[in-house]
Amino acid sequence: MSVAHGQESALKSPNEVLVGSEEVSVSGQAAPGNSVLSTSTKKNSTTQVFVFSSKQLQQTGQTNIMAALAQLSPAVTSSPFSGMGGNGFNRTMQLRNLSADQTLILVNGKRRHVDANFNYQVGSNYGTEPTDISLIPMSAIDHIEIITEGASALYGQDAIAGAVNIVLKSDKKGGTTTVQNSGYYPGDGQGIDGTASYALPLGHNGGYFDIAGQITNQLPTNRSGDYLGQLYFDPNDPRNQSLGRNLQRFQGIIQSRLEAVSINTAVPISPKFEWYGTYTYSRKDSIQAETYRAPMNDNVVRALHPNGMEPRRTAAENDFQINNGFRSANFMGMQWDAYATYGRDQMRYGEFDTDNPTYGVDSPTTFYKGTYIASELTAGIKSTKYIHTSILPRPINVSFGFEYRHDTYQLVAGQPQSVSDGGIPILDGPDAGMPASAGAVDDFGIPQIAAGTLSRGVYDGSVNVDLFATRKWEWTLGGHVAAYSDEGIAPTGSIGTRYNFNKHWAIRANANTGYRPPTLGEEGFFAETTFPTYRTAQLPVNSPWARALGEGRLKGESSRSFSVGLDASITDNWTLTANLYRISINDRLYNTSQFGGSEIQNLLTPLGLPGVEYASYYANPVNTATNGGDVSTSYTLHASHLGLFRFSFSVNISDTQISKYNAAPPLLAAMGQPYFNRTNVEYLLHSNPRNTEMLTVYWQRGPWSINAQEVRYGSYTYVAAPSLTEAQWTHANPSFITNLEVGYDFMKKWHVAVGAYNLGNKYPTRANSASRGALQNAFTYAANSPYGFSGGQYYVKASVKF
Repeated sequence: MSVAHGQESALKSPNEVLVGSEEVSVSGQAAPGNSVLSTSTKKNSTTQVFVFSSKQLQQTGQTNIMAALAQLSPAVTSSPFSGMGGNGFNRTMQLRNLSADQTLILVNGKRRHVDANFNYQVGSNYGTEPTDISLIPMSAIDHIEIITEGASALYGQDAIAGAVNIVLKSDKKGGTTTVQNSGYYPGDGQGIDGTASYALPLGHNGGYFDIAGQITNQLPTNRSGDYLGQLYFDPNDPRNQSLGRNLQRFQGIIQSRLEAVSINTAVPISPKFEWYGTYTYSRKDSIQAETYRAPMNDNVVRALHPNGMEPRRTAAENDFQINNGFRSANFMGMQWDAYATYGRDQMRYGEFDTDNPTYGVDSPTTFYKGTYIASELTAGIKSTKYIHTSILPRPINVSFGFEYRHDTYQLVAGQPQSVSDGGIPILDGPDAGMPASAGAVDDFGIPQIAAGTLSRGVYDGSVNVDLFATRKWEWTLGGHVAAYSDEGIAPTGSIGTRYNFNKHWAIRANANTGYRPPTLGEEGFFAETTFPTYRTAQLPVNSPWARALGEGRLKGESSRSFSVGLDASITDNWTLTANLYRISINDRLYNTSQFGGSEIQNLLTPLGLPGVEYASYYANPVNTATNGGDVSTSYTLHASHLGLFRFSFSVNISDTQISKYNAAPPLLAAMGQPYFNRTNVEYLLHSNPRNTEMLTVYWQRGPWSINAQEVRYGSYTYVAAPSLTEAQWTHANPSFITNLEVGYDFMKKWHVAVGAYNLGNKYPTRANSASRGALQNAFTYAANSPYGFSGGQYYVKASVKF
């Protein structure tokens, strides 16, 4: 893995502390630990850091950051289809096979706010509210760091799986522009992506101004099969033949358009002080097809949709973050960084090609269903002090900081017709005159009774000490204490050590505790889905509805992790890194099973939720333990006239098991309702492959380059819906995927490339025949495949440097 450290401050202390470089030089000696002035994480320390440069990201041919990381690191899984319904709007990533929101996301070392979209439906990101890093322009990135061990001590308690730090460019001149066209072998899913970046100096003392942008227009794919069910009431109706069966567009990449821009800048205002700012803004519009309803479905107003309907769900996302601060290389003998950040993500939802059957022929066919808004305001100060002693061979790095954070999550009600009962019964068919199912089909809007704002204040103090006990033996001690306005006080700590036998061989070990409170979206999200005779609901856990089912306060999850590792430079051209780890999580945050039946409906109806027969909410149902290991090795060969070869092999194995089932609320237990059933266990443990292996060969000679990769994904389980029995689950087989890019440089500034992702047009295991039958053939392949289900994808691109 190549390293391209950027974001170097223009400031220097009297001891010539070089900020942002690979080592921090103090009086000619390498000082331990990280400087608060650096946006990058120090390599070759007690903390494991994998670094991927912007060039490596570009060579994957991916235009989405998470997809690129999934091709570069076997520890990262990112399915192109994140789930049904609203889950599919934002792609997510999992680190070490843990949940998507158990990885802390940073930009230039500062916390990135979470997304407003809570993924409440089944899929690879089931029950999570992570950060959407695809909203950051690819062209803005200098490099990305994946920090696994010790991330909680460095960056925050909730880095349970680790942290991903996106470091933006800090160039002082030049720029790039890239245009890429892609599509899938069957001819659909065309995509156009354009990125650009430009940099210029500010002042004469090292200031910089970097601006970058990205525009992506992605058309959908469709791999749903022919509809299997009866279309019209009369099986002899000739329209059963004339309408055909190619009616479903459910299983596919969604249609989306993204516009994103970022600015990264810094200006020295004195020899000791520097002002900096980082700004990102993005707008994404998405359309996703939902379940097809045949004309005989009583949720269809047949006068409006004589051939049935397939509702289209829409999402308009606006996201921005502002980060401003001042840093000093030497103020009162220390390095300082004082900062304030504000991030906000807004998701506005709608639906078209649908109806509310209780309004009959007067029903709207397009609905505004409501808006979810997540925001985060942070202010803090951090400092690094290097302490020289006559006993220790190198100075001691003492870093400490204090931060206040204010989080909010807001639900804004949708239009009344999306949730209300218009009082009109079913108009025709065998059930004419019977009560119709209220609410917009496929999903309700947000009712006024569920609208409102949640907030949380967090005071966080931290200290880290990094020292060398001997010239070869490094130790790191870290601690965090966070006081949550709704969760109480949570102390956590970390200890790490590294012993350098020589400049080629070193071993590492880490022990960490962590704490992750539930996000406000996990506490407050509400959604309803309507069916002809009943409704299902995702209930806010702090609502009267969840309390009526016996649930109490939602707790945060606490973790303990242990790891040992090896870093080796076997020769000047051959490197090896290996790790073994265990991550134990108590009170794991996850969705409950769906509780159902007349008892549930009778409890919820008096509280303003009539017709809800099945319900679930976020809870702490289990404790888990994840055991795993990873190996990464790279060898570079300079083969004279044959050019340069770089061979890389990496593997990650992560196996999660449930160590304890927490007790269900007594009320649910008394009713015999399953709290965390076998289906939820399968979603939690086996939605992603337990192991991934990657072999990459890169060749360059003159203007030519080839990047070839073979990836093996292990087996996993696909459960299309919670209602399916175990016999209807799909157990997907391991798969081998080939990726290839061939590039050519014209005049050193113009690069063109052609490539393919999934060159062999591999499809995942076909969905279980019983599953296809139960869901009318809407899903023909395992939808949570880590490489997708749309087949091979080709692309061509051209880049110009200036």
